Amino acid sequence: MKLYHHPLSGHAHRAHLFLSLLGVPHELVEVDLAAGAHKTPDFLKLNPFGQVPVLDDNGTVIADSSAILVYLARKYGRTDWLPEEAVAAARIQKWLSVASGEIAYGPCAARLVTVFGADFRTDEVIARAHRILALVEAELGARRFLLGDNATIADIALYSYIANAPEGNVDTSAYRAVRAWLARIEALPGFVGFRRTKIGLAA
Repeated sequence: MKLYHHPLSGHAHRAHLFLSLLGVPHELVEVDLAAGAHKTPDFLKLNPFGQVPVLDDNGTVIADSSAILVYLARKYGRTDWLPEEAVAAARIQKWLSVASGEIAYGPCAARLVTVFGADFRTDEVIARAHRILALVEAELGARRFLLGDNATIADIALYSYIANAPEGNVDTSAYRAVRAWLARIEALPGFVGFRRTKIGLAA
């Protein structure tokens, strides 16, 4: 099993983290985004969108970080990470949508400005980041993880960009429940961290 990734991509880190938590043997293949490797014909055959991560499971190719989380949980029968019960499954889907919506346009976008020089309005994306962090803080006020006492792929989908939000000048110090949640994920067996850069508030 190969995971095409970039070490500074939070989307790629989600997939890498979940593979590690599951204990699934895999090979990391770094895609040189700066050199345009994600736009080459060979890579575009794997993912026509030209994005990482991409999982190649012996010829079964899955692109998109959320899709990879779902695929791995289903492939290995891990209903602890992705329950089949209707309400729990719906709640997880909600958080996967948040990961590709509010997280992508909040803490992820703020970090893209500082790490990659993306052309976003800094004040807007930082404000969006604080709005979603406040909502996550409220969700975690009465539970250990987003759905309850145990981690699911919902937690994995949100972890990376929240953990590295200070790189995008998003101050997370006021979000006590969020910081405790990050620590609980980092204590899970098999955890692998998201590479940090000394930039923004993390400088």
